[in-house]
Amino acid sequence: MFAGTTRKRKVFMLVGLALVLCVVFISLAEVLMPQEGAKNKQQKDGELIVDSANAAEGYIRVAIKKANTKKRYKVQIAVGGSKLNYDVKNTGEFEVFPLQFGRVNYTVTLYRQVEGKKYKAAGKVTVSPKQMKDELRCFLYPNQYVNYKADTECVKVATELCKDLKTPAEIYKAVCKYVLANFNYDYIKSVTVQPGMLPDIDYCWKNKMGICQDLSALTCAMLRSQGVPARLMIGTLGSGTHHAWVLAVVNGEDKFFDPTAELGGSNKVDTYTTERWY
Repeated sequence: MFAGTTRKRKVFMLVGLALVLCVVFISLAEVLMPQEGAKNKQQKDGELIVDSANAAEGYIRVAIKKANTKKRYKVQIAVGGSKLNYDVKNTGEFEVFPLQFGRVNYTVTLYRQVEGKKYKAAGKVTVSPKQMKDELRCFLYPNQYVNYKADTECVKVATELCKDLKTPAEIYKAVCKYVLANFNYDYIKSVTVQPGMLPDIDYCWKNKMGICQDLSALTCAMLRSQGVPARLMIGTLGSGTHHAWVLAVVNGEDKFFDPTAELGGSNKVDTYTTERWY
């Protein structure tokens, strides 16, 4: 009898484990992640490669053909008079960039370092996401500034945290509450951060602290992974200090959230000037 009971218990445990794994797999599968497009649909010019197969989803993938690892590269994505400049890897790997201005023509230009701060154009293509149905779609995917994967720790926790929640408002509230309860502002990093440093979600998660862009990018990652569009906003405060915060969209309404101010790292009543968003 005892052996039989033990055998049954093992069976139940294995079935239970299988169900848990299935739930986790299904949850992670629902997290939107950038996809590789067909190679014959890649746009190429000079050293620039642009995978625009999923432009209708609000993002492109950019890589460098035969990258010179001794040189630095930058990509400029321009829309009318607005120009966003990004540093890009010189390894030939694809990186994801958002088409955050919606259904307009984007000019993507690659620049290769000549020497010092001098750069030379090394390729240019135009991307026209005319089939884009939802201009908020890009804020549901990771990109260079809000960089995460389906199995990133904050995403897995967000999936568990929000599994029984029914509405975007509930998800937004739960994620913001979690960030404020579990993270602190990193005052040491705030005075040692180097210009051009990207948000570091993994650093923030591991240390349970970060500067404004880390905390905001982590919040965006958790919200996006659960289907709530969230912009990482970059700009300045009234004092002229560079700053980052979150602007989520909940039931068609913009929701402002500044984890840094809420955690005491900046003044809650300060004025905000937006420069760009990702």
